[in-house]
Amino acid sequence: MAKHVTVRWHGELDFEASDDEGAVVPLSPREDAFSPGGLVLAALGGCTGMDTALIMRKKRVAVDDYQVEVRGEERETQPTLYTSIVVEHIVRGTSIDDKAVARAIELSARTYCMVGANLASGDAEINHRLRIVDDAGERTCDCLTVGPRGKGLSPREDA
Repeated sequence: MAKHVTVRWHGELDFEASDDEGAVVPLSPREDAFSPGGLVLAALGGCTGMDTALIMRKKRVAVDDYQVEVRGEERETQPTLYTSIVVEHIVRGTSIDDKAVARAIELSARTYCMVGANLASGDAEINHRLRIVDDAGERTCDCLTVGPRGKGLSPREDA
């Protein structure tokens, strides 16, 4: 399936990205817009978040609140690129099945998330962490790490 995005310049360093479905995202170094590098982290968080939420729903994990926090470390030389990324999945609810949520995150990171697979195929190491808050308390774990150069990703069938 092909995707198409147009990035239009609006003067100075202000741009606007739009797709064929009508979605629009401003890009700028200003504080009220995403920078291109910030948008990469947002894309990773959105991609793995959507996968994980869908898998948790299929596993009937009752979630009251779910958010994904993404932090990236860039190398200092040009071209800058992310070398280390931490993705923290924060799940809140009444009685959360830790194993089901961890498995949902693993499936997203190893198999389904296109953005994560692209980043992990390069120089980026992506560490997925999980924080669960429910009636049993708060607990955290490091779920898995993928990358760099494809380490930990599911093997491609055509490889």
